[in-house]
Amino acid sequence: MFRSLGALVGDLLVVLLFVAVGLVQHGTALTTQNLALVGWHFALGVLLGHLAIRAWRAPFRIWPHGVFVWAITLATAMALRTLFSAGTEVSFVIVTAVVTAVGMLGWRAVALYATRGERRTPAAAPAPVGDSSV
Repeated sequence: MFRSLGALVGDLLVVLLFVAVGLVQHGTALTTQNLALVGWHFALGVLLGHLAIRAWRAPFRIWPHGVFVWAITLATAMALRTLFSAGTEVSFVIVTAVVTAVGMLGWRAVALYATRGERRTPAAAPAPVGDSSV
């Protein structure tokens, strides 16, 4: 449960950071209202991605979970930005795709690396009956 929530929060933080940097780079005030106005497309994409791929099953996996959550996030955000005339110039789409891919897949790679010992250590199994080594 907590890992799934952590994955969702991790992805939301990536898109929040992306939006915040974009606002600052374009000289727009970094306010809660501006973050919400610009970022809701991406946040909705993250939520849809997590639901569509059922990311709670393996929240830190890069393939297919991370890749599909990223792709759904990108597609949803760009579709909504187009629908609401918020701008989807080719350069913006490319930068968005690269930065969010690095962020959303990158934190998963770090999480997998950090928890690699947990996955390799088998759970302690009870000793077989008649085993004298115990």
